[in-house]
Amino acid sequence: MAEGERQPPPDSSEDTPPATQNFIIPKKEIHTVPDMGKWKRSQAYADYIGFILTLNEGVKGKKLTFDYKVSEAIEKLVALLDTLDRWIDETPPVDQPSRFGNKAYRTWYAKLDQEAENLVATVVPTHLAAAVPEVAVYLKEAVGNSTRIDYGTGHEAAFAAFLCCLCKIGVLRVDDQVAIVFKVFDRYLEVMRKLQKTYRMEPAGSQGVWGLDDFQFLPFIWGSSQLIDHPHLEPRHFVDEKAVSENHKDYMFLQCILFITEMKTGPFAEHSNQLWNISAVPSWSKVNQGLIRMYKAECLEKFPVIQHFKFGSLLPIHPVTSG
Repeated sequence: MAEGERQPPPDSSEDTPPATQNFIIPKKEIHTVPDMGKWKRSQAYADYIGFILTLNEGVKGKKLTFDYKVSEAIEKLVALLDTLDRWIDETPPVDQPSRFGNKAYRTWYAKLDQEAENLVATVVPTHLAAAVPEVAVYLKEAVGNSTRIDYGTGHEAAFAAFLCCLCKIGVLRVDDQVAIVFKVFDRYLEVMRKLQKTYRMEPAGSQGVWGLDDFQFLPFIWGSSQLIDHPHLEPRHFVDEKAVSENHKDYMFLQCILFITEMKTGPFAEHSNQLWNISAVPSWSKVNQGLIRMYKAECLEKFPVIQHFKFGSLLPIHPVTSG
């Protein structure tokens, strides 16, 4: 599947689960640090990382402005995200003593919590309606935590899991690969940035200057893949303000850098030390490989992140089945 968008759509028989599939409400399975072994051996882990890497391959060397196919399912997902965006406008922050974690976020989240299944039902065809409650859980997990009013890479992973589930039930297809990243994930990032700014959300489990970014990780992976073999933009250019302002509309990685520089003050090397170090790597393919390794180590193999991940019939906890 990693050959990119040139492949014909797969025969739907292998992608669409049989009508008899028992969908279940996903739940947490990783309760203690020793449980992490179960996660790394699970079908869910194999499918999740496979999905991330397939998309990584699909966007390689392509600009965001590249002409790609946009299916009806992709349009419906963007409309779903547009609804979440509109709800932010309808839920202004409240006056409160604390600067961070505006409590209006809880009002916004309560609306999503209530409407998630209806929203997902607009994307999933009626013959797959039984999958909606299972898939909707990942959407609810993808926008932050309403108790702590924080957001981090675990929430981002839930959105990727949501998209992965939609692929598994056949709503999204192989030829949607580029649009999944450039249209849907890009719109998701816009909505998350607006949430973070509007409600002053805290970073979940932030490592401060030693982390890659306070909130996201995947756009750095896919964004570095976009830049592989670029004729003149090299990793050293992303710390150059002019290069970022001239090219951010084409490249997800540079959009992330722009957002960081808007949100943080002071020298880049101080507030984003890891990224500063990455700018010294000679090629984008090395950056991309390094970020994938770092994502596995810093996100997917960290108990504080994975303890919140939920497992169901589409992303099961059972060990990988061969064949």
